[in-house]
Amino acid sequence: MKLRIENTWNGQPAPREMVELSLRRSEGSLLLEVDSPFYADPPPSVPPGSCWGLWDHEVVELFIVGPGEKPQYTEIELGPHGHWLVLRLNGVRQVVERELPLAFQARISSDRWTGRCTIPSEWIPEGPHRINAFAIHGVGEARRYLSMTPLPGSAPDFHQPDQFTELELP
Repeated sequence: MKLRIENTWNGQPAPREMVELSLRRSEGSLLLEVDSPFYADPPPSVPPGSCWGLWDHEVVELFIVGPGEKPQYTEIELGPHGHWLVLRLNGVRQVVERELPLAFQARISSDRWTGRCTIPSEWIPEGPHRINAFAIHGVGEARRYLSMTPLPGSAPDFHQPDQFTELELP
């Protein structure tokens, strides 16, 4: 399954900033691959690995949401410098597990970066699923927030699972 992020968070076209994510099942897990432009934003000040606050840096994010009024969801954040953040939530912004370990590899090549990780099946909530993917880059006034499925509101707020696209995972 291919997902494309090619709009701003509120639906304005951003084709030059397009990010592609690929999802496929692999040996009881979900394999996630990212192909994104590289903007050379400053990396986090910690070594590659799990990084709280990664959303403040150049990052691509995938949210996988289960059903219900208080949905369980998993948020996977990946950065070009080898940083990641995995959160499991039970209800909007209600983190129940954070900074989970992840097998993640990132590679920067000129003006693009690619990443690959394996998401254990037990981190994925029961279906049916709603999914959204996001990309963030830029510093200060140049900060850009992109979304696969546009979201309502006057400012970017990625924790709106009821607005995500219904998609069944491979």
